[in-house]
Amino acid sequence: MNQATDTAPKRKNDRIGLILYMIYLAMLLASIVLIGKIVYMQVVWQPDEKIYDPLTPRNTKKVLEPVRGNILDRKGRLLAMSYPVYILHMDCTVGKESEWQSKVPALAEGLHRIFPEMTAAQYGKMIRQARSKGQRYLSIGKPIDHKTLNKVLQLPLYSEGRNKGGLIVEQKNTRRYPYGTLARRTIGFVRESNPGVSNNLVGIEGKFNDILHGKDGKEWFRQTDKGKVVRNFDSVYVKAEDGRDIVTTIDIDYQEIADKALRAQIDGNEDIEGACLVLMEVSTGAIRAMVNLKKDSSTGRFEEIENMAIGRRHEPGSVFKTVTLMSVLDDHCIKSLDEMIPTNHGRISEARVDDQHIRDHEAKDRTSSISVIDGFKISSNYVFAKLTLDNYGGRKVDKLMDHFKEYGLTSKFDFDLDGLQAPNLPRPEHLSDLARVGYGYATELTPLQVLTFYNAIAGKGRMMKPYLVDGPCVLDKSICPAAVADTLTRALKAVTEDGTAKWSLQNCKVTVAGKTGTSFGTFPKGQRGSDPYHDPSGRRKYQGTFVGYFPADDPQYSVISTVYSYPTIRSYQGGGIPARAIRALIDELYIIDPYWQEELVQCD
Repeated sequence: MNQATDTAPKRKNDRIGLILYMIYLAMLLASIVLIGKIVYMQVVWQPDEKIYDPLTPRNTKKVLEPVRGNILDRKGRLLAMSYPVYILHMDCTVGKESEWQSKVPALAEGLHRIFPEMTAAQYGKMIRQARSKGQRYLSIGKPIDHKTLNKVLQLPLYSEGRNKGGLIVEQKNTRRYPYGTLARRTIGFVRESNPGVSNNLVGIEGKFNDILHGKDGKEWFRQTDKGKVVRNFDSVYVKAEDGRDIVTTIDIDYQEIADKALRAQIDGNEDIEGACLVLMEVSTGAIRAMVNLKKDSSTGRFEEIENMAIGRRHEPGSVFKTVTLMSVLDDHCIKSLDEMIPTNHGRISEARVDDQHIRDHEAKDRTSSISVIDGFKISSNYVFAKLTLDNYGGRKVDKLMDHFKEYGLTSKFDFDLDGLQAPNLPRPEHLSDLARVGYGYATELTPLQVLTFYNAIAGKGRMMKPYLVDGPCVLDKSICPAAVADTLTRALKAVTEDGTAKWSLQNCKVTVAGKTGTSFGTFPKGQRGSDPYHDPSGRRKYQGTFVGYFPADDPQYSVISTVYSYPTIRSYQGGGIPARAIRALIDELYIIDPYWQEELVQCD
């Protein structure tokens, strides 16, 4: 009896346990199947595109443009700045038909007042046609500023907001240059990528584009079932990071003075292709002005369209004689500038040198010798060919090449603008080539490289790297002894006081130490006359240069100006246009530069 009673509940419990076990197995199996399905759908299964596309909201990415950094001159004045413009579009599908149509005439009248390029009737017709076509993005007018945008926002329909009036406002940052064309090639620009354009990054804008641009942001938008485009808050939003400002060494006052001084010498001259002028601070290498004026073939006006100061590598001519003079002084080949050299009627037959300047000197002074300093003053090719051949001929030529390297003339320094051409000073293999090197041919340098060398003389041998942004940097602590630099200053002062630059620089406000130089451009084969430097009509392409520093006995600035001519029968020497432009520059700087202002106060 008791045994039967105990067995009944036990069997009942077994059945319940079995049922629960079966349920557990069923749920486990279902879970495995479900997980398998999920894995299959995630990894293997692909939806039918015909069904998937219409039912899936479309996500579109919008790049958020950062505000570009400003470019400033050394005193904080804006040389380049970003400001917003607004581009208008209209969603012509919003609003109730009757209310919308009744307000279109007044809207069209208002648009005509703000954008008079079209009549009110034309605006009204355009908007109605866009509504009939269901157009959601109709362009309205042209890009406008914020003041004009406020007027647009007061117009009928547009004053009711985007959902009712349909106005869509897109903000875009654009670039403005408050000083117009001043230093335009140095400041530069960034072009939109264009297959036909070789260089889209120019000047400071291009070199420092990453810093100025900042970092793009991004946000995502999706389309609703009703066709509206709204921001997708489920997607990642990245805020744009605005660009940083760049402070340059340019002084816009000095830039304007330099620009006017150079233009005054070349405007209206049909022979001139272009000219450049660079003003640099001796102690630091900071560039205070960089002018590059090239004639626009379509307008005939001189514009900042090519940076000739860094991009034109050319035979420097007689300004290179200072390099030769530094070499012979360094090596003690001459004891002083007053050392005499036989004139030999200006001829060195084996090196094909024939110098009319020496024959003029012989006739004037009735002497068969000339001092080194007098040869420098009259820019004698003979004197410097002879100095070079006598002291560096034969196996000694490598010693001269070593000097060029010591003087920083054989390698390109890192500059704050792209496009600086590397110097070209090949080793001369023949006597004629060695002689030509001595007076400034058979070598190629840019105006900025020549200026850097002269700036080192002004700095008692310390060579500073020219810069616009990065900061002072010493290229070489001493390219020559201070005594050699002082001797060269004496020679350079003789050029401006009683030599080839005398007439252009006489009565200048301050004493200038400098050198003139003239060289000739070569013509391509097929366009040459009797030699590579003449065309069949006997014309030449001139490059005239003046380079130096001032005040001569306490140098504050170094300066170079170079002029380039088209083929011409006229002569364009370094002592002409370039020296006169620098004279005008110095006279104006004398009035405003603190160095001379302090001097004037003390005089009072």
